[in-house]
Amino acid sequence: MDYKIVFNVIGKLLILLAASMLLPIIVAIYYKEPESINVFVAASIITAISGVILSLALKSRGEFRRRESFAIVAVGWFVVTVFAAIPYLLYGLHPVDALFESMAGLTTTGSTILTDIEGHTRSFLFWRSLTQWLGGMGIIVLVLAIAPGLGVAGRQLFKAEAPGPESDKLTPHLKATAKILWSVYLVFSIAEMILLYLAGLTVYDAVTTTFSTMATGGFLPHEGSIMAFHNPYVEVIIILFMFIAGASFALHYKTFFVNKKSLVKNREFQVYTLILVTAILLVAMQLKASGSGIVESIRLSTFQVVSIMTGTGFATTDFNQWGDFSRTVLFFLMFIGGCAGSTGGAIKVVRISLIVKYGYRELFKALHPHVVKPVRFAGKAIPSEIMQSVVGFISLYIFAFVASTLILSGLGLDFISSLSASAATLGNVGPGLNLVGPMSSYAAIPAVGKIVLILNMWIGRLEVITVLILFIPEFWKR
Repeated sequence: MDYKIVFNVIGKLLILLAASMLLPIIVAIYYKEPESINVFVAASIITAISGVILSLALKSRGEFRRRESFAIVAVGWFVVTVFAAIPYLLYGLHPVDALFESMAGLTTTGSTILTDIEGHTRSFLFWRSLTQWLGGMGIIVLVLAIAPGLGVAGRQLFKAEAPGPESDKLTPHLKATAKILWSVYLVFSIAEMILLYLAGLTVYDAVTTTFSTMATGGFLPHEGSIMAFHNPYVEVIIILFMFIAGASFALHYKTFFVNKKSLVKNREFQVYTLILVTAILLVAMQLKASGSGIVESIRLSTFQVVSIMTGTGFATTDFNQWGDFSRTVLFFLMFIGGCAGSTGGAIKVVRISLIVKYGYRELFKALHPHVVKPVRFAGKAIPSEIMQSVVGFISLYIFAFVASTLILSGLGLDFISSLSASAATLGNVGPGLNLVGPMSSYAAIPAVGKIVLILNMWIGRLEVITVLILFIPEFWKR
């Protein structure tokens, strides 16, 4: 392990983070929040100095290998999370709570420990939303897009951070691919901001809501989530952009510039849409059966289903009060997530599809043991090494879910709260059920439980293996 390479790149990440802290300073100046100006200036200086020291003092000409790539992405995300928590610490949050809020932002989970959101300054709440937007497309991808000198090494970094079993290369050059992905992300973000503003939101609300929507995050500067706006047009716009953010951004680019049918012809996108429509209809039917009108049932069902499956975590109603069937549907959607290459979390639609086909193949082989039948998806035979990685990923994902659920139960949380808190943080969804429902927060969870959920968010955002591999002793050997 070449530690100099690792911390040199982490230094670049911190310099980028320090630069991003200038934006809440501008917000604090505009809204005349002198305390916030001092907080973010101090945090930015501390972060910038640390980044410069690491990037300049620790230079290496050693070879950039897979081991260094995993360390940069996993350790880099955690280090950035620690420094992104400095403003929260300076505002007076407990260290564990500050780290929880910071990790929930950068991993786009959107779980919060805040109980009085509107009691905080606008710049504080702007920073929460901004961290989600930065983490949505990925801080490593952003560094690849703007930082010189990573060269071939960037390919390993991109693969280690990319959401899904395979990373989409739009061009032979990773730097160009990173720029394209961030450009598409930025264009959609600007489009949503404009539409939300035209729908009646203030510039501040339009910007912060967009940050959370496109990142499928969930933080908002208001109590009551989207219900605070009381605006059906805003709901429709947000549903549209949550749906967009849950699909592959590489496919969005191809649809605009390569083939207009790239998205609709993609098998994963088709399955993604089918699951959403099916879940919406199932939940809407129970809401209708419980006394809601048809239009109201479809409206509430559509928003909550799209929000939970994409991992955004917004809410237009307290779905914690829904019937058991609807809550069960939402619970299982927390495990599915969006498409590979999206800003959504959880297992991803393509992996769910492959594991179902793999299970069917095993049943078929039990009847016909001598027949060679490969797993096929979108008309292509899936290589055995990819299937092995999918099975390994899902196994480790379930292991992390079960382990965290057992720990939370041992700390005194009820069964449903333990299950949903684990699923919601590991899948980077945000709200869960019971104690951690959409109208509640994670504040009541003990400190040890919060630390477990911080690890869940970190593990889930970086596709499990990137983080868990750090705990293998052989990883650190030279």
